[in-house]
Amino acid sequence: MKKIKHEAQLLKKALSIGEQYAKKRGYITFDEGTSNKIKIECIYRLLVDDKVIVPLASDKEDGPNMKHKLVLWIQKQLPEGHPLLVD
Repeated sequence: MKKIKHEAQLLKKALSIGEQYAKKRGYITFDEGTSNKIKIECIYRLLVDDKVIVPLASDKEDGPNMKHKLVLWIQKQLPEGHPLLVD
């Protein structure tokens, strides 16, 4: 898995956008006490179910790979020249 520049900030952005996406789909928002681990898995599974992203192989479905997949997804969603995409 290749290290991505600004990965932590991109993941934070992916979680934010993912929560908004889930809310528009009719899901209730996460509680303040919900861990990022749970948010990552829920948003990942929602995006896979909606066929927005391609699922990981079943033996690769773990926290780090789900995080990486969400980061790759948000990179494609951000406009060209966004500060998180600039080296």
